[in-house]
Amino acid sequence: MRETLPDEIPIRPTADVSAGYEALPYSRRCREIWRRGEHLLIGVSPGNSYFSHRRIAELVGWGSGFFERIDIVYADLHVATQFETFGYTPEHARRRAAKEVKATARRIERGVEESGRPCPVRMHALSEFTGDDHYRRLHRQAVEALQTDPAYRTAAENMARGFLAARLDEGLAPSEAQLAAGVRYITAELPFFLDTPALLGVTTSVSCYHLQLPLTHVLFGRDEGLRAAPGQAYAVVRPAAVPSVPPLPSLPARAA
Repeated sequence: MRETLPDEIPIRPTADVSAGYEALPYSRRCREIWRRGEHLLIGVSPGNSYFSHRRIAELVGWGSGFFERIDIVYADLHVATQFETFGYTPEHARRRAAKEVKATARRIERGVEESGRPCPVRMHALSEFTGDDHYRRLHRQAVEALQTDPAYRTAAENMARGFLAARLDEGLAPSEAQLAAGVRYITAELPFFLDTPALLGVTTSVSCYHLQLPLTHVLFGRDEGLRAAPGQAYAVVRPAAVPSVPPLPSLPARAA
């Protein structure tokens, strides 16, 4: 039997803590989908040092206590374009992107292997879905909403700025070309925040990340504009803060 979350699992800001990680479903609906325990999606970006093979192994092992199936999707679209906006030649950008994507795939494979595969785990490159009708529909919605949904556009651009900050010198703002490339990268991933069930053939799904994202409220916290499908949830899943444990008091010496 799979582990179930206690009734008092929080919506925000406290958390369920298990095996060194804590889960914060964004809303009541997200919590209800989490409790169903059907599917967890882990998204991994190339070049993100957070997702070491050890972290992936821990996440898979931890997630299998709650979910029947786990899928890992790693981004491999528009990576070279971003390098070009930072001054790489097209050929160098392609080589650099291919290297990062390949290294990411290797880390995922190693992490899944080291996890012991306690539940079914599948990994996918994002590019595998570009010919899928559901992906095309969802991606088109994400791109078109940039022109019609100001709150969504602002959140997407803020998310891109946060992503680009790691590649820029401190205090520098991204150029228009860099910001546009960042938004294209994000909209390519958005179908898995909008409707993973349609893409992977599951009833419900929880997409997780270790941070609250600028797009979270837009997609999961309002009743208008671009938003996630009813079967889609989002949760922050991050290493739990472990309180320090005071040392045990010394025991009195035994009498001889």
